[in-house]
Amino acid sequence: MPKKNTTRRLTTCALLAALGVVLLYLGSMIEVLDISMAVIVSLFCIFAVIEYGGSAPWLIYTVTAVLSLLLLPNKTPAVLYLLFFGYYPILKEKLERKSRPVSWILKELIFHAALVVMLVLYHITLTAENASPWFFYAAFILLAEIAFPLYDIALTRLISLYLFKLRKLFRIQ
Repeated sequence: MPKKNTTRRLTTCALLAALGVVLLYLGSMIEVLDISMAVIVSLFCIFAVIEYGGSAPWLIYTVTAVLSLLLLPNKTPAVLYLLFFGYYPILKEKLERKSRPVSWILKELIFHAALVVMLVLYHITLTAENASPWFFYAAFILLAEIAFPLYDIALTRLISLYLFKLRKLFRIQ
């Protein structure tokens, strides 16, 4: 790869990581935006998967997650990004190369592993003295089970929108 392309790739990844930290910071300051900012920042990894491949999306994910964990006053958006929204779009591309049933089973396994880790962290950090009622966890899991397929389908549609309409506008090739 010529030096100019390498420099452009590294610069783009650095800018996307920096913008990701800024957006996660915004989600940290306005608490109703914590999940939505983690989802929006995950789109930067999708962009890197499509345009650069290789280690570029992992670079954006790692830098954004580490800096967010260090800099954000409220860690919720950073934790959501770190535990699921950051790496899932990168894995989605690889998972969808498999047959549809196998792909969905693997996606569900990854989602449930992340969900369990999030719930355990929540339980350890926020409910040390007062244990949350178990119906809270059941309701949360049920809502997450409804939201996950919708999130995955929305990601697929956003990827298609980018590939077939927006990519021409950015002229990245």
